[in-house]
Amino acid sequence: MDAPTAEELQKEGLRLFQEGLYDEAARRFSEALEHFAEENREIEAGEMLNNIGIIHRKQNHWDEALASIEEAYRIYTRLGDKSRMAQTLGNMASIYASLKRQDEAIEAWRTAAATFEELGDRQKEGDTLIALGLSLFKSGRRQEGLAAYQAGLKMVDKPTASQKLQRTLLALQARLLG
Repeated sequence: MDAPTAEELQKEGLRLFQEGLYDEAARRFSEALEHFAEENREIEAGEMLNNIGIIHRKQNHWDEALASIEEAYRIYTRLGDKSRMAQTLGNMASIYASLKRQDEAIEAWRTAAATFEELGDRQKEGDTLIALGLSLFKSGRRQEGLAAYQAGLKMVDKPTASQKLQRTLLALQARLLG
């Protein structure tokens, strides 16, 4: 039997991740990373680093998570891939927030949101503004947080059930107050 390809390892890693088998998923992503790197497929290598970082984040291995995601960010920056740069910034922001590094988290989310706006990706911009809004609110900047959160809610094309309810409540509040 032939050795698995990078794509097969990646697919297997995603399946394992979805099943919650994070250590096994990380191993597959690491193997895929090696293959992608050998083949000079930097975008795919960056995706594997990002995936590994997300797994480490889920396992509360903060230093490893940040190292993997920062390396993915460096790859995307070098390649000029703004969408992936913004996505990895959002992942870094989540880690910063978990580490109680609110200022860094807020700055990363702001930069990511601005990049998604520049790219015209309203869904990702909205999702990012929602995360930014929650972080600002938690850090005591309630008005600013609420404004970012509301702006994000208005942008998402595919709101969750909770977001749909929040949209309805905010619209009702606006009618009652104003």
